[in-house]
Amino acid sequence: MATLSIFGAQWGDEGKGKVIDRLAADVDYIVRYQGGANAGHTVVVGDKTYALHLIPSGILHPGRINVIANGVAIDPISFLGEVDGLIVRGVQINGDNLVLSSNAHVIFEHHKVVDGLAERWKGEGRIGTTGRGIGPAYADKASRTGLRIADLLDPERCKERLGAALAEKNALIKRVHEAEPLDLDSQLEKYSTLADRLRPFVADTGKLLRQAYRDGKSILFEGAQGVMLDIDHGTYPFVTSSNTGTGGIPAGTGFPPVWVEKSMGIAKAYCTRVGEGPFPSELTDEMGDHLCKVGREFGTTTGRARRAGWFDGVAARYAFELAGTNSWVMTKLDVLSGLGEIQVGVAYKHDGVRYEEYPAHLPCVEDVEVEYRTLPGWNEDISDVREWDDLPANAQGYVRALGDLVGAPVALVSVGPDRAAMVTCPK
Repeated sequence: MATLSIFGAQWGDEGKGKVIDRLAADVDYIVRYQGGANAGHTVVVGDKTYALHLIPSGILHPGRINVIANGVAIDPISFLGEVDGLIVRGVQINGDNLVLSSNAHVIFEHHKVVDGLAERWKGEGRIGTTGRGIGPAYADKASRTGLRIADLLDPERCKERLGAALAEKNALIKRVHEAEPLDLDSQLEKYSTLADRLRPFVADTGKLLRQAYRDGKSILFEGAQGVMLDIDHGTYPFVTSSNTGTGGIPAGTGFPPVWVEKSMGIAKAYCTRVGEGPFPSELTDEMGDHLCKVGREFGTTTGRARRAGWFDGVAARYAFELAGTNSWVMTKLDVLSGLGEIQVGVAYKHDGVRYEEYPAHLPCVEDVEVEYRTLPGWNEDISDVREWDDLPANAQGYVRALGDLVGAPVALVSVGPDRAAMVTCPK
């Protein structure tokens, strides 16, 4: 296939990094098109574990071109820190295999300061941001006051635009939040140094990708967060600040939508969510603790413990329909080993009404009751299984049942953290 979209079909943390890493071996370009350093893709290669935040997961494969497109919010400090950390570990990175869009918006220190102060101001109404300034940077993009990478690389333009931005943000920081304002000269000195280091990576990535497609190159687009965190279609306001599914690709890259030929969703065999927000199938009992412990459910970016629950077929089907999927990858099936019975959410109930389709018209799904179907579990350890026929019959039945439930076939099943721990499903 020439172009493929990979997206998360839950609330993020679905294991996209591992899947993208596996598929990246067979493509020419790997592209991030939205989000920021709040994303966390964990890739395990042998005895080494890599946590990637801004840099696409294909960076671990020599000869692949990794693109951070215009829809991504770039914190230069995080970006360069990630580059340096990978180089120290022996990963080759340069302007040939890692390209950064000149039109990507920049996250400055004032965005992070405002992000943290605003969350504190909201108190119990906070939405649980990572505090990395991503939301405020996207807000400035929408209000047309943000700075892009191209602006950062032009000293005079950067001074003019950053000065105007700080005048507004310092008033907010000082008068509303009663905090210490930022100094323009020190900020200019700090970010001008970073600009010099960014320069070798910067290019017109939209032009690059369009030409690559015309040249017959294969391109993989990696989503950062899950569809249920989409700014327009997720559990608003407890969402991220960008369009997370396949629909975010055209605006986030300058790549024509009709050129995105196939898409593949990623979902866990159960559900997790980190931070605040509705989570209908959440388990707050010993079973929830068990899933978190066995699944090692801690955020790659934040380190926060994730909330865990049974697989939510209603939300997953909604996500797959929104983003469009030809097939999907089920991750962490091994975590369910040893359970006698497994519950699967098949419908919602709210105010006496039963919903088999996600009730997006409701202002909040916090109060819905989940209707479950019970499926038989298995006791066998499946972490070393690599062939479909070697999976226990009940594990095979679980995979098929979830494929039928969401209306899309499961193509691959992950049974462990290593890139090799994958089982191909029969068609």
